[in-house]
Amino acid sequence: MTTATTYGARDHARAQDGTVVETMPTIPARGWPAPPAGVGHDDLIWAETVAGGGYTHKVLARGSHLELTDLGGDACAHLLLFNADAPWERLNVADTVKVQWNAYLSESMALLSDQARVLATLVSDSSGHHDALCGTSTTVGNTGKYGDSSPQGPSPAGTAQFTLAAAKNGLGPRDLPPSLSFFQGVRVDTEGGLGFTGSAGAGTSVVLRAELPLIVLLANVAHPLDPRPEYTVGPLRVLAWRGRPTGPEDPQWTHTPEARRAFENTADYLTARGIV
Repeated sequence: MTTATTYGARDHARAQDGTVVETMPTIPARGWPAPPAGVGHDDLIWAETVAGGGYTHKVLARGSHLELTDLGGDACAHLLLFNADAPWERLNVADTVKVQWNAYLSESMALLSDQARVLATLVSDSSGHHDALCGTSTTVGNTGKYGDSSPQGPSPAGTAQFTLAAAKNGLGPRDLPPSLSFFQGVRVDTEGGLGFTGSAGAGTSVVLRAELPLIVLLANVAHPLDPRPEYTVGPLRVLAWRGRPTGPEDPQWTHTPEARRAFENTADYLTARGIV
């Protein structure tokens, strides 16, 4: 089939209808061939594989579950979250680690906003290699290290990709706080330096639960501390499905006294708004 003419290009494009393209969203998401265990096709609301250097975004309802999977061992999922109903409320990484007395992301941790509420909960984690200290890569850093940082170039920076994703949700550069990173680890050594620990390997995943309606921004770009001279980042699988938010009966609610207080703040906010 030739694409040399307008009609040929149209027919070629239409012939792709109904196919699942691995580096594009599957729309509708229920067409994804392999939902997570226990999740029905009709419950899927997001199914996408983000290529290395790419970005994606979605607005998710409260209670939605978001699974991120490092398919080949080289993904690095930089994450930002915003309250979809009031996007000036956003992820606060400093409070997330300070309030919970833990600089390392782990199962059952709450991801806190700048209003002391829970935006999302980390309900499961098979990787353990994450970072809440460095944020994402910058245009200056990537240009200096790789020679380019443009969004469509060979080594996109996280700040550039977040800016594009934010713009598609009515947000600008001034709305972008420091981000979290999943699947490429960083640890603090005894001298206070930051050491890059890399990946836990292919196939690891994390599942987050949305505790408020969320704007989710994801940039799958190389970690700023990655010592490899070549820009190295692999595909990231993103799946989300309908679910329920965390309740007082769930272990995450009382994981720590600080988490309980943040969940109570969130419930108070939602009750006042007539949501629960």
